[in-house]
Amino acid sequence: MSDATPKQTAPNASAEEKQPAEKTPDRIFLISYPKILFLYPVFIFSLVAAIWMSFSEKPLTEENVSAVVVATLFLGILAVNLVILSFDFPRTTSLTLFFFLAAVVMAFVLWVRLQPGVLPALTALLAGFHPLANATFYWTITAILGVIFVLVFIVVRFDYWEVRPNELLHHHGFLANMERVYAPSLRIDKEIGDVFEYLLLRSGRLILHPSDDRRSIILDNVPFINKKEEAITRMLGALQVQLREDSKR
Repeated sequence: MSDATPKQTAPNASAEEKQPAEKTPDRIFLISYPKILFLYPVFIFSLVAAIWMSFSEKPLTEENVSAVVVATLFLGILAVNLVILSFDFPRTTSLTLFFFLAAVVMAFVLWVRLQPGVLPALTALLAGFHPLANATFYWTITAILGVIFVLVFIVVRFDYWEVRPNELLHHHGFLANMERVYAPSLRIDKEIGDVFEYLLLRSGRLILHPSDDRRSIILDNVPFINKKEEAITRMLGALQVQLREDSKR
């Protein structure tokens, strides 16, 4: 009498768990921010410098090397930020070149200041360059930028666009005014005209083209523009699939 072969258990349909499909949004909010937000590196560094100088027990003199270094770094970051606000850097090569030159200049100035015997002539020329600022100065810069940022975040809540599958809604004004634009076949264009601004806030320009409206809606400095574009594309794609299914019935 032969032994009965044991029955094998059926394998699972899939060993790997299927990842849940990303949910299609039913509305997307688009906010265009002013360029002042690109000064947030200055805000962060001024806050750090204010805390550092508040706990520093050394007198604020030229012999206080740490205070001179902090002030020099603050001026360098401020200069870089102002250049970003003033000019456009559309290509990666210009971005790399600018960062390289800024780093070389800042490192060279600090090197000459900390090692005066290396280049005596240049050291004598830069002998008068010893920026100093106390904690009150850095706290003031932090407070000014902080108040501006808070006001910006409050104001933009009264002026933004809402994208829906078949329409665009423009919310504006303190009295909750709303403009409705019918857009059954919305087209979108994305432009990243400044590499610096994209690195700082992942921002760019978003252009909306409603099919039933001749005008184009241009939104500058939209943060996380890639995610916004992907969400809008996914929402419009789901709408087209739904329209095809309804037409077949």
